[in-house]
Amino acid sequence: MLRRIFSTYREAFSGVPRAVWLLSVASLVNRSGTMVLTFLTLFLTQERSFTTAQAGQALAVFGVGGVAGSYLGGWLCDKIGARSVMGASLVLTGLGFLVLEHLRTRGAILLMLLALSLVAEAFRPANSAAIAAASTREGQAKSFALYRLAINLGMTLGPAIGGFLAVYDYGWLFRVDGATCLLAAGLLWFSFRKDVRTVRDASATAGAPERSPWRDAPFLLMMGLMFLLALITFQMVSTFPLTLRDLYGFAESRIGLVLAINTLIIVVFEMVLVHSLRERDPMKVVAIGGFLFGLGLALLPFGRGFLYAAFTVAVWTMGEMLTLPVLSGVVANRAGEANRGLYMGLFVLSFEGAFVLAPLTGTWVYQRFGPMTLWLACGVVGVVLWIGFWALSGVFRRETLTPRPPLPSALPSPGRGGD
Repeated sequence: MLRRIFSTYREAFSGVPRAVWLLSVASLVNRSGTMVLTFLTLFLTQERSFTTAQAGQALAVFGVGGVAGSYLGGWLCDKIGARSVMGASLVLTGLGFLVLEHLRTRGAILLMLLALSLVAEAFRPANSAAIAAASTREGQAKSFALYRLAINLGMTLGPAIGGFLAVYDYGWLFRVDGATCLLAAGLLWFSFRKDVRTVRDASATAGAPERSPWRDAPFLLMMGLMFLLALITFQMVSTFPLTLRDLYGFAESRIGLVLAINTLIIVVFEMVLVHSLRERDPMKVVAIGGFLFGLGLALLPFGRGFLYAAFTVAVWTMGEMLTLPVLSGVVANRAGEANRGLYMGLFVLSFEGAFVLAPLTGTWVYQRFGPMTLWLACGVVGVVLWIGFWALSGVFRRETLTPRPPLPSALPSPGRGGD
């Protein structure tokens, strides 16, 4: 039995290119330092005398910068290459955190947050484009699942360590966050001798047309559905903790444990799940995932207690695992070599845009109509996602894609120099 389980996990992780492992490790290092944003509201209110409303405005400013950064990062990736964008983003972000620690006035802090989010969020579409470039067409979902595993591990370590540092000195949050950005930049620089753009084998390039994403109607419809998915996803950072406090009576420590279940399930099961579904229609998998995501949230107000809360998390986490890594692979396969960065940029943009709107919409519904209405509405969104993605599956199947000749280049082997 144990041998079978071990064999399953080995197959799930096998076949991922070395370049994808290195890109994921760099993301793990970077996300392990993700501390400032987690505790930014507390820092601004306690250390910089912001009101709660002003702290919320600061987060909104960060979200607006992230929207612009996502698009800019994708566009620059197609112009100057993924490695250049990732390196510049990490270095500027690291330096920005070191500067932000010493700013005192509200205007200066807001301007720095806007600039910081602009350069920081440029990393994500470039990294996604690099992972897509380093993967075969069939291995896209698995590569993105590994990338998400690295991010989730980092996001688990970062806030946990940051909590202890904040008790001692908030300044250490900025120093460690900045240092991990610079460390990740160094890792990428020394790991790749050449750029990591437009590097896929013939099986990956076949069937991917060179077209503008703005003229790709099925893709734009998919991004609209992605935006709806992100709207309910980002309730996790706003109304979900409020519900656990108000309806379930949970303290902060128990709320943290409930949210940790999500990360634990993803780390343990996502790679195996994505591997087992590799032969299925990806859009139908996403459709089921969208429904489960909404269902898990809709169940929230109908029970009480830690075990029931954990059950709802398990349901919507299953939906998350069936949607996000699979959708990343779908977008990467739909893009052409010359505009992969722009496609991935718009993919990230759909999430960044929702990050601005989701907390505002969710808290308004929560206060005006109550948690029951909010979470049932999320369930309705889940049904819309199920229908929408299932319909897009038929559209994608009917499309006739004109195959292109394979690229003569191959993926440059990561190394410390030399051939």
